[in-house]
Amino acid sequence: MEDSISSVFEAQQQNKFVLRKSDAEARINKLKILKKGIESFEEEIYKAIHFDLRKCRFETAVTEFYFTYVEIDFAIKHLQNWMKPVSVSKNFSNLFAGNKIYYEPKGVCLIIAPWNYPFQLVMSPLISAIAAGNAVMLKPSELSSATAAVISKMISKLFQPNEIACFEGDAELSKKLLSLPFDHIFFTGSTTVGKIVMEAASKHLASVTLELGGKSPAIIHNSADLKKAAEKIAWGKLVNAGQTCIAPDYVLIEEKLADAFINFYKAASEAMFFKEGKLDLDTYGKIINVKQFNRLNKLVDDSVNNGARLAWGGERDESTLTIYPTVLTQVKEEHAVMQEEIFGPVLPIITFKEISDAIDLINRKNKPLALYIFSEDSDTSQRIIRETSAGGTCVNDVLVHISNPNLPFGGVNSSGIGSSHGIFGFKNFSHERAIVFQSKLGVTKMIYPPYDKKGGLLKWLKKLM
Repeated sequence: MEDSISSVFEAQQQNKFVLRKSDAEARINKLKILKKGIESFEEEIYKAIHFDLRKCRFETAVTEFYFTYVEIDFAIKHLQNWMKPVSVSKNFSNLFAGNKIYYEPKGVCLIIAPWNYPFQLVMSPLISAIAAGNAVMLKPSELSSATAAVISKMISKLFQPNEIACFEGDAELSKKLLSLPFDHIFFTGSTTVGKIVMEAASKHLASVTLELGGKSPAIIHNSADLKKAAEKIAWGKLVNAGQTCIAPDYVLIEEKLADAFINFYKAASEAMFFKEGKLDLDTYGKIINVKQFNRLNKLVDDSVNNGARLAWGGERDESTLTIYPTVLTQVKEEHAVMQEEIFGPVLPIITFKEISDAIDLINRKNKPLALYIFSEDSDTSQRIIRETSAGGTCVNDVLVHISNPNLPFGGVNSSGIGSSHGIFGFKNFSHERAIVFQSKLGVTKMIYPPYDKKGGLLKWLKKLM
């Protein structure tokens, strides 16, 4: 495997100079090949994702395929414009020059993907990398092994290894890949592993994109429509059994509204994921593995043992790796469920008296990947946006900001570095190269030595500033 990795990497290093010269037509053709390949492998991918995560067909279609096809079509439609040099304004030093920004491929890129959306989170950055003209090495997660196997099979059928190659393996494989001097690394996963990736990249001064996570809060103001808020939060929290990096991690709500919200949340959850009073395993996903199942159980148990109250749900079935929708109340900041990203169908609820208390709590924590605001009062919404920081934000909705390729998607500080999707993904895998085309009338010679007679020039230049 190590020899194979090295030989593919060297082949891509040689080929990146060929890919650098590729035009929009060549890249669009490659994107079309990818799309047709995905279409031909759809059934295998559906089965693999169901095996890995027990996702139902509709959820897989919406959260895996829909995102991918939209991303490909958007890139195909706009790539020619994205690749055009951009003219920028002049200043005095290059008054008669042409000033442009060229977008050039970064070179050989590594994409390390997670297990929670095991197809979409491989394809989305790959689409951007292709659009930008790069060679790519892919590492899907070994935890979603069935999906990883199909992706590897598909990629080997569609592309030559010197342009796109896929490797299956565990953390040891990731370690070997990260030891190579890539031009860019795109990683999606936990903040802890993100730090390891960034440290490895620093040894080669490779640029990085880190799509991480964190505790994404949902604030419910007293002006909100509680029923609608509960329905949206229930969907955002329970899709993929809560294993979504931008899922609402916990709820901040005024004390007097908490009980009503819980009732609405319970009703919405049952309407979506229960049938005849029982959790419907045909529409409700499973936890990826026993390790994650036990981690979630420990978070709940430790929190309850230290004063949190199990308000609803909490049932668990290890034989099917199922954790039922769970609501915790009387939650404190020091409880286990507030110490790390939950990444499961457990919803802690923290009450507040003043909106400033909720804002202060959010700001005491690391900046989240997403922030959700439920309020019919625009002043309150704007205040929360102005006084907090997050990778992205929805007002009166959840998750949907990720679905628009016209918007950047990414975190800030501990929730991520860099943006993806649409032109933001294209730029992410490109170097923005400054180009000045100087004319014969260039005035820079005015500042050349000797300097002893240039005092007047300095005064004149200062007036121009």
